[in-house]
Amino acid sequence: MMSRWNRKLWALILAAGMTVSLAACGGSDQAAGSASAGTQDGTATLQNQSTDGNTDNTGSAVSLAQDARALQIIDDNYRTYYELFVYSFYDSDGDGIGDLQGVLDKLDYLNDGDDTTDTDLGINGIWLMPVMPSTTYHKYDTTDYENIDPQYGTLDDFQKLLTACHDRGIRVILDLAMNHSSSRHPWFLQATEYLKNLPEGAQPDPSECPYVDYYHFSREAQSGYAQVNGTDWYYEARFWDGMPDLDLQNEAVRREFEQVADFWLDMGVDGFRLDAVKEYVTGSVEDNVEILSWFADYVHGKDPENYLVCECWTDQNTYAQYYASGVDSMFDFTFADKSGIIANVVNGKASAASYAKNLEAEQAMYAQYNPDYINAPFYTNHDMGRSTGYYAGENSEAQTKLGNALNLLSGGNAFLYYGEELGMKGSGKDENKRAPMYWSKDDKAEGMCKGPADMEDFQMKFDSLEEQQEDPDSIYNYVKQAIRLGIDDYILISFAACANVIDAVGGVKLDLTDEEADAVNEILISEVNELMGDDRNDDLLDCGGKQKLDGKQALSYSRIRYVGNADFERASRQRTVMTQVLKKAAVNPVAMARIFVTALPELSTNLSVGKSYGYTLRAPILLIGYQLKTQQIPADDTFYGDDVDGESVLRVDCDANRQVLKDTIYRKS
Repeated sequence: MMSRWNRKLWALILAAGMTVSLAACGGSDQAAGSASAGTQDGTATLQNQSTDGNTDNTGSAVSLAQDARALQIIDDNYRTYYELFVYSFYDSDGDGIGDLQGVLDKLDYLNDGDDTTDTDLGINGIWLMPVMPSTTYHKYDTTDYENIDPQYGTLDDFQKLLTACHDRGIRVILDLAMNHSSSRHPWFLQATEYLKNLPEGAQPDPSECPYVDYYHFSREAQSGYAQVNGTDWYYEARFWDGMPDLDLQNEAVRREFEQVADFWLDMGVDGFRLDAVKEYVTGSVEDNVEILSWFADYVHGKDPENYLVCECWTDQNTYAQYYASGVDSMFDFTFADKSGIIANVVNGKASAASYAKNLEAEQAMYAQYNPDYINAPFYTNHDMGRSTGYYAGENSEAQTKLGNALNLLSGGNAFLYYGEELGMKGSGKDENKRAPMYWSKDDKAEGMCKGPADMEDFQMKFDSLEEQQEDPDSIYNYVKQAIRLGIDDYILISFAACANVIDAVGGVKLDLTDEEADAVNEILISEVNELMGDDRNDDLLDCGGKQKLDGKQALSYSRIRYVGNADFERASRQRTVMTQVLKKAAVNPVAMARIFVTALPELSTNLSVGKSYGYTLRAPILLIGYQLKTQQIPADDTFYGDDVDGESVLRVDCDANRQVLKDTIYRKS
């Protein structure tokens, strides 16, 4: 399982590196990177300019060990969720409509429960769009909150599906539309029947019919209200007259939904997706936060691991405030849709750097309202055009892939809308966005659904699952790899920690050119000395040649970019320094202890305290027993420089580099 930091880490790599690769196979600014093999335990080590405030800054390893809060422990609420529209997923009985048995039949496609296989998608969470009885295909107008729509099956079918999911390690959350019911719900039918029979001029009496207080009734016609047929009464219905808005500030309504929550949670459901939370009290963030606080307290009171994710389709500054309610997640609309940050980065309208900055900014923003928040990124959903329509031209497939990767790896609980793993098409009216899962090009094939009745006819842009499973370079296989990309443990190290680590092993011996020595001095003066709190002219080098560099000097050496072969040579310098540090630490237990004490205050990690100390004790054995492998990407002889319209670009042989990475990661020597 991957934490929000793991996902963020990989997203930053992808945003910078994969954007380069996307264009490099057809033209891009020159860039390079390096890959290093980690331990068999899969621990990644990265550098960053600043810490994230997650460690004790006393400099004491003992004090850190006493403060478990200093470490970000991965819990069971970090998952990759699949948004599944049952109606259009898989038809088990031949009526053209998807059903719960169909989902069960295709569960192995999502996750076969065997971690040793790679034939499934790797999903470990499912968001079921509404499955409760309804009058519509979309089923957001609920007529019975404690049952299953007959089109989909029965409660027994649901229980079987739930059990099978849990057997595979898949958590299941239900779509819960509390903002409104159906106009055919018994509550509304009884309320409106009462109003129709109310004597002229009389006021409704909740003691006679409590349901008149479940909704917002008025004798005044106003915006967002519909008329009760045959009366001069009106009711709030923000979305459609078939979905009257409920009054969630009414205690009786709250008791009803507490009962609803009990029903599903007691059955084994793992939480809820809450629909339209900003419309609970339209225009009032404060009231909506209070309502969510009530429901979150109730659901988490039954089990703190019950998961709540909310739809609040508005600006980031607003939906960030909803985290104060104590809900686990808010859908991250800022990054989604055709004009969101992800699509803008992939389209070249925004830089990878801006993507990274937005990720960092939102973390601080959300944490101020709820430090235990779990971000909920998504790329598209049932209300948005699908991502394949965001891009055109010869690179559209690569762009679709990259956009999905940036979503899946951006942090927290990533949500994948069904069919996005195939690059399915669908835009315009809502029915088009909920087209049948594209299992086969043959619409008569077993299990194929007909889709919503008013869906327009259109052709898919990319192949069906049948074809894509056979193509190793397909969107499906790419998304599957992105979902499965996992480094269990990470250590995020600041620049200051890097300098301290180098000093802990007694510095490194290097042979510098005079040009490199001058560059070291420039970086010391402009960056590093200030970063370390020293005089800007401290520790300057006299000249090049063979010499021992201390931590600040070696860090500056690793930062040199514009001497030699630009980023390629900078990556080489970094590998040289890192290799020396690891070799010296391997044969010097005292140096290893120094590293542990000096570096810990300057790093953040998801490692437990015990695991951190365990690695420290094992480190000399690991470093002696394992060979450090490094690899520059793009590798030597797999690229060349070119000029395109006056711009310097790097042409890269992508297939050759894929093979280099495979050889580096999986070779036995």
